[in-house]
Amino acid sequence: MISPEYAQTMARYNAWQNQWMFQATDGLSEQQRQEDRAGFWGGIQSTLGHLLWGDTLWISRFDGGPGPDVALAGSRMAYDWSTLMAQRPMLDARIAAWAWSMGQSDLEGDLSWYSGAAERHMTMPMAICVVQVFNHQTHHRGQVHAMLTACGVKTDDTDLPFMPDDVPEWR
Repeated sequence: MISPEYAQTMARYNAWQNQWMFQATDGLSEQQRQEDRAGFWGGIQSTLGHLLWGDTLWISRFDGGPGPDVALAGSRMAYDWSTLMAQRPMLDARIAAWAWSMGQSDLEGDLSWYSGAAERHMTMPMAICVVQVFNHQTHHRGQVHAMLTACGVKTDDTDLPFMPDDVPEWR
């Protein structure tokens, strides 16, 4: 279904998109970042906070490292802006390290976990779980993109064919 190269490409895409999106969001006032804009998770900052939370949860299932400190219900307000700015590049590096360390066999078989959201144990094919992570990122970043555009912020390209060959490290 997917390959390590897919995960590596999507990890690069994730970092590229987060770099410009966080830089653009950093130019907004605290009020603009926190304003409820009728997104599923409210506003820009709370959506980015939920995304950091979700990525942390999924990568912990993949690499065995630490997960988020709060439950899903608290994810929208769990992070102040300076924490988000500090943790996002570290998490993107963790996702990239995981993607570049895997082989094809790491994408085979099932992943089992307890879902607090569903309140039950779940098992799904690992490949589907990996696709879910990158799909979830794109979904919520699309919401943030729309909110930034509504704020009058000039946004960068989001299309995969326009991703630079070398996505620089976070500054």
